[in-house]
Amino acid sequence: MMITELIDGDDFRHRLLALGIHVPEDACPDTCARLARCCRAEREVPGLEALVRELEEKREVLLPSVRRALETYLL
Repeated sequence: MMITELIDGDDFRHRLLALGIHVPEDACPDTCARLARCCRAEREVPGLEALVRELEEKREVLLPSVRRALETYLL
């Protein structure tokens, strides 16, 4: 049996933090994606587009809330 690690809201938040995007500790995926979009509108965020592409390629392991947030705010 193969065990797959799902990408949840905390994983998404931590990846955004690693890119230098300030995200509150209790932020939901929608809030994370909205804040990332705002940062992208204000300044260049190196690595954000690559992260979005990477997550899109892993759609099968994204929790639905993270997938919806990506589709709504970052694609």
